[in-house]
Amino acid sequence: MVTDAEWTRIRRGLRFGQVFEGAVMQVPRPGAIGMFVDIGLSVGGFVDVLLLPEQSEDWPVEGTVADFEIWWADSRQQIRLKPADSRYLRSDFTDFVERVRPHWPAEVGQPIRAPRAPGAR
Repeated sequence: MVTDAEWTRIRRGLRFGQVFEGAVMQVPRPGAIGMFVDIGLSVGGFVDVLLLPEQSEDWPVEGTVADFEIWWADSRQQIRLKPADSRYLRSDFTDFVERVRPHWPAEVGQPIRAPRAPGAR
């Protein structure tokens, strides 16, 4: 766990789509919640189950080293990742992005902004 100030400093240096080599550290409940990835920063990385293949046997196993892209980062001290290798992505990823995050292609390369307070404009 890092301080809020350290998390703010780290987050300022991140960009959507930025690639990190990471090692899968833990897959606590395959097919249920996702997996934890060490990308060499003082905050953890996490890949949500929604981004991974439907069949958990197609997920990378603990110890797998692969490239991961920054998908999201907010006030929680954790970087949300997506696998860069299409073998480790859900099979309908393109359709999924069009449905849930249609602006993703334009966000790639953009800095991750500080989260807004609820009700802020």
